[in-house]
Amino acid sequence: MRRAMALRDEHLAVLHQRARQLEIPRYRMLPRDELIEEIEERGGEADDEQRHPAAREEAVDSGLERPRGDSWDEDEEERPEPEREEQSGPEPAGESVTGVLDRMPQGYGFLRLSGLHEAEGDVYVSASQIRRCELQPGDEVTGPARAPRRGERHPALVRVESVNGQGPEDKRRHFEDLTPAPPYRRLLAPDAAAEPFVRAVDLLGPLAFGQRVLILAEPRSGRTTLLLALGRAVAASGAHLVVLLADERPEEVPRWDQALPRAEIFAATADEEPRDQVRQAELAIGHAKRLAEAGEDVVVLVDGLSRLALGYRDPARVKRLFGAGRELGEEGAGSLTVIATVLDSDDRGAEVREALETTENLLLRLDPDLAAKGVVPALVIGESRASGEEELREPGELEKIRALRAELGEMEPEEAAKALGERIEGSSSNAELLEKL
Repeated sequence: MRRAMALRDEHLAVLHQRARQLEIPRYRMLPRDELIEEIEERGGEADDEQRHPAAREEAVDSGLERPRGDSWDEDEEERPEPEREEQSGPEPAGESVTGVLDRMPQGYGFLRLSGLHEAEGDVYVSASQIRRCELQPGDEVTGPARAPRRGERHPALVRVESVNGQGPEDKRRHFEDLTPAPPYRRLLAPDAAAEPFVRAVDLLGPLAFGQRVLILAEPRSGRTTLLLALGRAVAASGAHLVVLLADERPEEVPRWDQALPRAEIFAATADEEPRDQVRQAELAIGHAKRLAEAGEDVVVLVDGLSRLALGYRDPARVKRLFGAGRELGEEGAGSLTVIATVLDSDDRGAEVREALETTENLLLRLDPDLAAKGVVPALVIGESRASGEEELREPGELEKIRALRAELGEMEPEEAAKALGERIEGSSSNAELLEKL
């Protein structure tokens, strides 16, 4: 633990130098916390020479240049923008801008000023500024920007004045260092009115802030319908809603924009390269972490993890994204809830499911045959499971829920889903439904 804390205090360039010495592959594309884990696993504790200030300065200097052959892609070398990096002398003051940092694989980044999509007027942030201020994807950065010079396409950030509302030199809390706590705050009250699909999930759940909800689905099983319904419920709760669409058809994105106008939508469409889809995923989860660090309750809808596994080139890598869901038990911190789908109909989906096994707080399975018959909810009730219910339900409610599930568990899947749907239709809330049992 002491070694981990020591590594977290190191400058990013020092971590990169140590990773290079340990021959950690593609270390520059790893998030800071994952880089530290890789170093720890390989026994890369700093020695006295590396901790010496002179050695630290040498590491910073060496961190400014990528070693030959080390790049995001084996066929692509890092191409920094020297006309920006090598400018000397004071920069003229410009108009102050605020945006969310989207970091590129090559080390530099852009402040996204119009939502979180690439847009005209986005502000370039140099790799040296990112290293010096230890900026992370999703950071909200403020500072003056100058106009593009000849041959440049974008305005450029002159200096960093604040990061997530703090000074660039202030010690910022890191999401991974905050103490996780079991979910204890329900997203929906038992007597809340909600859509039938959402009420069914809450009966099987219940839904709570800080959960990791895994939805096993097949094509045409109703996963988009379920996610949209959950998104509307989240928006009504007042939580901050983030949607990550991976490998989605481009024409589907406007549908999500229209259905969830209050959500921040990160869309990595099917016409993008897998590495760009991964970058969008890292930006979405990074932005959500920064908001949770600042005290907000954030819910991220991900569709879907099996597609992202192709971009990560390793199904186990999506475990870090899904595993970010947690209640933060420290004063002033919020929560991060992750609700994600896995296409369970192919080998990649099965590999992702295996990698995430036992990680979820709530597991749901959608049935395409039930969906085709118009059964709502199209959930396989006998294969859904939840953990930590005792902390979320009152004893009387918990007893009735268990009795209801036992009754439904003795039925065939279609019969059980229809019976649950009829009970939901015949009541205005889940509290009323349970009173009638």
